[in-house]
Amino acid sequence: MYKRLLVPVDGSELSLRAMTESVELAAQLGAAVIGFVVEALPPVPASAVPLAHYEEEVAAHDAKTEAHAHQVLERFAQQAAQRQVAFEAHLDHDDDVAGAIARAAESRGADLIVMVTHGRSSFGELLFGSQTKNVMTRTKLPLLVLH
Repeated sequence: MYKRLLVPVDGSELSLRAMTESVELAAQLGAAVIGFVVEALPPVPASAVPLAHYEEEVAAHDAKTEAHAHQVLERFAQQAAQRQVAFEAHLDHDDDVAGAIARAAESRGADLIVMVTHGRSSFGELLFGSQTKNVMTRTKLPLLVLH
């Protein structure tokens, strides 16, 4: 059965559900959980922004996103520890969230990806997109989708 579950999370209410459900599933399967956060890259500056100012913005952005990711992954690690589930935490910086998830699953040896979805209508997907569908098109691994 499944031994390594990659679970992308972002700290939202939905991702909290992914944490809880994946830890429970891993406990039942005797599997490990790989908590994964993808943080966006800093925005590209307007050409009129001085380089020194941009470097300060990048440093502030990096510090903020790193702190957020560590907070989310620490919460996930605590849930896993409570159920005595092996846990690994990983962070990546990438604007291609779906691609980063697919690459992380492969490079970390996952055999199942567990994700949550908003379950938007077709119109909602047109407006906001679907990371879950994008991941599905980029991996051959099984994908467990929670709603």
